[in-house]
Amino acid sequence: MWIITLLVFIFILGIIVLVHELGHFLWARAFGVHIYEFSIGMGPVIWTKVSKKDGIKYHIRALPIGGFVAMAGEVYEDDKEIPKEKCLCNKPIWQRIIVMAAGVFNNFVLALVLLFISFLIWGSQATTNEIQVIEKNSVFDLNNIEVGDKIVAINGKKVYSMYQIQTRLAFKSKDDTYTFTIEDENGKRKDYDLKKDYVKDDEGNYLEEDGEKVLMYGFNTNKLEKGFFNALKNSFLKFGDLIYTMLITLGNLIIGNLSLDNLSGPVGIYEAVGSNVVGFSFFDVVYNVISLIALLSINVGLINILPFPAFDGGHILFLIIEKLKGSPVNQKFENICHTIGFILLMILIVIVTFNDIIKLF
Repeated sequence: MWIITLLVFIFILGIIVLVHELGHFLWARAFGVHIYEFSIGMGPVIWTKVSKKDGIKYHIRALPIGGFVAMAGEVYEDDKEIPKEKCLCNKPIWQRIIVMAAGVFNNFVLALVLLFISFLIWGSQATTNEIQVIEKNSVFDLNNIEVGDKIVAINGKKVYSMYQIQTRLAFKSKDDTYTFTIEDENGKRKDYDLKKDYVKDDEGNYLEEDGEKVLMYGFNTNKLEKGFFNALKNSFLKFGDLIYTMLITLGNLIIGNLSLDNLSGPVGIYEAVGSNVVGFSFFDVVYNVISLIALLSINVGLINILPFPAFDGGHILFLIIEKLKGSPVNQKFENICHTIGFILLMILIVIVTFNDIIKLF
């Protein structure tokens, strides 16, 4: 079954990378930028085709973990054989920003389209903080919290959906105690300091997943909705939920509330693919793959738009600085920044991949 997992893994990453790089490629061509190469994957070339019309090299490379569009003059005029007007660096700043942001835009559009298709076919979980289910003898049940009440905040942070609630519960809290702000049907609010509780089997032993005890408060706010307009509405709400969660997660990584163990690299993604493919029916696999592509596409888009060197957002940041100061940023300085950013990114990938491998054993 590992072959099926590998093929699905390559397919998922391939789609995400193709859509992202296609954004850069199409807008660069639209603005008349000379393109040397359009490549899916990294590392050694395993398939190539050269366009007879414009000489663009189309490559598929061995490692399905990225891709690139090689354009003339991405930072400065580095090829004297290319006419100046075909170098990206000589295009108006607004055009250069569009070229750099187009990949992220494509990833976000892909995610929205896939979420809509998935919700239209299988239905969608409404974005709500209203409690739909409470399990008997759970922490919520024992504290007399009722179905119909709303969870409006956790540790003082507002929440609007089950996804946001789960995200807040994933963060560290003093003494493993979380303050739930509950609003009843009359609009009255009350705080409950609830300590983590864990799921036990019939023999009283704690259940574990990936070496960690399964957390249980005994509630659920998910509500299934179907129909075209619900699918359209919930695709945007889900998109917003995922963006919110990723931004909150990044912020908590920076301040230390989350460790790098919570991140996944290529190995972790491969494991996630396997757990969503192996042992499922065909239609369940299709649903899981669509969901994974949407989730990862948002991840790729959001990470790339961050104003960090080597990312698309880093290039856009330097373009904004150029616009504000009225002249280009020093070429050598910008190249050094992007190189340092790329090295740091590679180090992070190595660390995360190492952690993923450790988790396997």
